[in-house]
Amino acid sequence: MTLRFGYGTNGLTDLRLDDALGLLADLGYEGVGLTLDHMHLDPMAPDLASRTRRVAGRLADLGLGVTVETGARYVLDPRRKHGPSLLDPDPEARAARTALLVRAVDVAAELGAHAVHCFSGVTPPDTTTDTAWERLTDALGPVLDAAGRAGVPVAIEPEPGHLLATLADFHRLRALLSDPAPLGLTLDIGHCQCLEPAPPVECVKEAAPWLRHVQIEDMRRGTHEHLPFGEGEIDFPPVLEALAATGYDGLTVVELPRHSHAGPELARRSIDFLRAAAGTPELARGGTTTPRAAAGATNGGAPC
Repeated sequence: MTLRFGYGTNGLTDLRLDDALGLLADLGYEGVGLTLDHMHLDPMAPDLASRTRRVAGRLADLGLGVTVETGARYVLDPRRKHGPSLLDPDPEARAARTALLVRAVDVAAELGAHAVHCFSGVTPPDTTTDTAWERLTDALGPVLDAAGRAGVPVAIEPEPGHLLATLADFHRLRALLSDPAPLGLTLDIGHCQCLEPAPPVECVKEAAPWLRHVQIEDMRRGTHEHLPFGEGEIDFPPVLEALAATGYDGLTVVELPRHSHAGPELARRSIDFLRAAAGTPELARGGTTTPRAAAGATNGGAPC
């Protein structure tokens, strides 16, 4: 099976959404991880339904698949990064995050998205672990109900430093919720390298039955920093081979949210790298790119 590569719009925030989508199609990506944010399909602005229909048309014209991502930093609160979360002590604040995720499910259904991505959030101070898990399961209930009605899976991501940080935590959530059909998994390959006890290849195999979305970037052990390909420690060809062997047919989306200053060039380098690492260099620009050569020097100084 040939993997279907996408690129996250949270790494193209200096581009208008129409321009970002056109760039990705021109580069040969098959999809996009669309983060709902103020610069790209703002979920809080008026006329969301009509704006969503227009984006759906644009995606169809370009032949791009899509996963809806909900990791915008300040979309709900301009003063708190990723706040409020599903674990917030204030019930009304938790409800605001739940409402955003339900809205994301509606957007995903209109776009024909493969999944809606989300994460748990960081456990607040003075909150017990049991209380945090109780809040998470309660807050996710309406989201999973909406996902079941829409036929769009929710793909929760284990995120370093969050309550739900590992694959083991994902399985704990499944058990607490009695394994609901709409609940799936976002597997971030870099996060596997960062903190999972098993190497990324084994994580892919373990996660296979629940995979609904995949994010990919380079990373180093013990350091949660999303890196361009070739700047971390991951050996990508066996990881991509294992992913293809699972039969996963969703998008594998490049996740470089702190590199928007170099987004267009990194998008070009990334698709070349991934095609070569997946053993399909004829689909990469230039046709002869090797996995390490495709990465190159990408930072060019501090981010703007």
